[in-house]
Amino acid sequence: MQTFRFKTTLKCNNCVAKVKKQLDTAKEIAGWSIDLKSPDRILTVEAEGNEAVSVVERILQDSGYRLEII
Repeated sequence: MQTFRFKTTLKCNNCVAKVKKQLDTAKEIAGWSIDLKSPDRILTVEAEGNEAVSVVERILQDSGYRLEII
């Protein structure tokens, strides 16, 4: 299991709600959490392989958010 961290433009719980279902159901993602109190809105993703990075990028970008892997 690998941990990936992303700096995101998710700002609030409503923003998170827009991507929650996709993140929850993506088979490449074992688990995820977001720290909305962090200035960088850090999204942490647990996954088996590197393909999860592109899945997370697609989910957020399709919903209108930006992210950067850190």
